[in-house]
Amino acid sequence: MSPREFERRRKQIMRMMGKGGIAILPAAPVRKRNRDSEYAYRQDSDFLYLTGFEEPESVAVLIPGREHGEYIVFCRERDPVRETWDGRRAGTEGAVSDFGADDAFPVSDIDDILPGLLERCERVYYTMGVHPEFDTRLMGWVNELRAQAGKGCHTPQEFVALDHMLHDMRLYKSRAEISTMRRAAKIAANAHCRAMRTVRPGMKEFEIEAEFLHEFRRHGSQPSYNPIVGGGANACILHYTENNAELGAGDLLLIDAGCEIDGYASDITRTFPVSGRFSAAQRAVYEVVLAAQKAAIDKVKPGNHWNEPHDAAVRAITRGLVKLGILKGRLPTLIKEEAYKPFFMHRTGHWLGLDVHDVGDYKVGEEWRELEPGMVLTVEPGIYIAPDAKGVAAKWRGIGVRIEDDVLVTRDGCDVLSRSVPTDPEAIEELIQAA
Repeated sequence: MSPREFERRRKQIMRMMGKGGIAILPAAPVRKRNRDSEYAYRQDSDFLYLTGFEEPESVAVLIPGREHGEYIVFCRERDPVRETWDGRRAGTEGAVSDFGADDAFPVSDIDDILPGLLERCERVYYTMGVHPEFDTRLMGWVNELRAQAGKGCHTPQEFVALDHMLHDMRLYKSRAEISTMRRAAKIAANAHCRAMRTVRPGMKEFEIEAEFLHEFRRHGSQPSYNPIVGGGANACILHYTENNAELGAGDLLLIDAGCEIDGYASDITRTFPVSGRFSAAQRAVYEVVLAAQKAAIDKVKPGNHWNEPHDAAVRAITRGLVKLGILKGRLPTLIKEEAYKPFFMHRTGHWLGLDVHDVGDYKVGEEWRELEPGMVLTVEPGIYIAPDAKGVAAKWRGIGVRIEDDVLVTRDGCDVLSRSVPTDPEAIEELIQAA
């Protein structure tokens, strides 16, 4: 992502803030994994969206109209000793030269500098509750200013939720963002194809997971979430992540896995036969889910509202469950009574972007949000028939199927970013058997 992209975003949010406002964004803290080891660092998505700066112990400040520069960064100073142990730092000089800051200060000086910046502003734009420790520090600075009000010290009069404005911005992807998300989808699609070519009965779920990690890392990406690799009845556990069971002949394998490039996520699910051919029952369920996905994707277009793809998927799945004999009754009644929910218990999709379940309101007021060009969402219907499902014929039990793609809303319809991994059952069988 080019520096100009981040500059454009900062200018846009500052236009929305107007003079008299100050926006404050802390970086994500480092998280301990265990006593002397840390989780791989992942920057706060809002901070990353406006700065492109991926170091911890940093704070970004935006002050529209400030004479000495509107964009300020507090960050760690260069330190040869610490950099030998922990890696390179940009330092205050790099924050200016490489990341476009107008001014940069050591983060150790923030207590001395930031209150003075707050004093000159009427409104503080900040997201409360995400970083509780920083919330306490910020309120401490404001209270210090209030304590000095009798001495003529000015105090900000209003706190405004920064995330409300910022998350609406993030919902509409720019050309640069879409290009990055295409790359993430392509890499993940290739990994899913690789898994289809690799799978064999007797392998462990984690062996297939390893194929994804290899494909992701060899292209400079990393998982955007913990992969779900569920064989057989494990596919009926929506957030299954143990990934340690043996894959049996005749099992279906459900894989929900995506990668992240420059912070942007892909999120793809495919379900396919371990032995290379669907059984009659498996294929029957699979084709119901595929029909539901096609019906939902057909509703992803400008002017339709957010819930239309889900409504289409619900109709197709309920109709399919009746055809399979799993549900009985009139279609409108079954839908109204949500008879499908024991087998399709989740929504059909979510926003996608810097977060896998990305930010953005699904409703505006009481109405579902209208889909517009530049929005990216997942479309992921599924059917999950538990091994102990009551009142269901034995041949259906233990079958779990989900099909998920990443879909961009375009001017005249939509574009499936993850289309290069097949969903057609015959194409899937051919890919597995050709390996």
